[in-house]
Amino acid sequence: MLKTFQRIKNNTTFDAPSHWLRIRTIDMHTGGEPLRVIIDGLPELKGNSVLEYRNYIKKHHDYLRKALMHEPKGHADMYGCILLPPNDEGADFGILFLHNEGYSTMCGHAIIAITKLAIEMGWVEIDQAETVVKIDAPCGRITAFAKIESGKTQSVSFHCVPSFVVALNQEVDVPDLGRVTYDLAYGGAFYAYVDANKLDLELRPENYSELIQKGMAIKHAVIKESTLIQHPFEDDLSFLYGTIFIGGPVSEGIDSRNVCVFAEGEVDRCPTGSGVSGRMPIHFAREEISIGETMTVESITGSVFTGSVVRTENYGPFQAVIPKVEGNAFITGQHEFLIDPDDPFKYGFFLR
Repeated sequence: MLKTFQRIKNNTTFDAPSHWLRIRTIDMHTGGEPLRVIIDGLPELKGNSVLEYRNYIKKHHDYLRKALMHEPKGHADMYGCILLPPNDEGADFGILFLHNEGYSTMCGHAIIAITKLAIEMGWVEIDQAETVVKIDAPCGRITAFAKIESGKTQSVSFHCVPSFVVALNQEVDVPDLGRVTYDLAYGGAFYAYVDANKLDLELRPENYSELIQKGMAIKHAVIKESTLIQHPFEDDLSFLYGTIFIGGPVSEGIDSRNVCVFAEGEVDRCPTGSGVSGRMPIHFAREEISIGETMTVESITGSVFTGSVVRTENYGPFQAVIPKVEGNAFITGQHEFLIDPDDPFKYGFFLR
């Protein structure tokens, strides 16, 4: 028996056959929301822009998204990203976002995490005061700022793409909920924002399943009835990503809580960077926040982002704002995933 245990101690690395696919990742979280950064092993994606890369992987390699996001390698609420060349020399790199349903257009928690990782890995030149990283996302170019003290990243903020209100106080008939009032806004992705208090819905972990059920019901109802979900410049961005429930804070000293239900019933563990970006033009339009004023927003886990409005600008037919969102992220592990061609579950399954 001792000989067997010694063999275990002497051989702790599995040597996978050469014909198996190997995919290396670094895993992180931002406010509890996971991010699997895929850094090696994917087939080459073809295209000349992030949106073209996005369309190419959807068409040719979507099975790899399922393999890494779905069970057994991932789970129903897994999230990931792929790093790519930028659209032009004005950015440091490009990024694609992956989840249980497909490929989102913007993800603030991923921007915060990948900015921190770029600094930790030495992928970008580091300014000890504040390092600026420019990232081409499907929704456009994002500028991120890392605060560094004593060589350590203390927090990361980003300026989102122009974010705007599409319509306030819209109404939609939702099965089992009746008439629901919502605001429709864009913060790199389109969301329906709903006052949770009007649904007698507490934004707490114990209501997780109810949040999913009601969030998805509202999302599908808005998709069915609304004709307003149209990006002014890109048809590929013209879809409703999720429902965001807004409520009062649970933690002391926080302004607000929101819970985002997105994709195919995922619940964001963090306050949702693109969701907070979309909230900023709503509050600005209602004169609840002014330029430079900050708002703290907590998530279902109690993690906090700080949101603000940097400036206003015209964006097609919309009076938009440039939101700023700030948070922090942490590295949790690094992995080499193996895809055995004989594994019947090699490309994953989805079971909630």
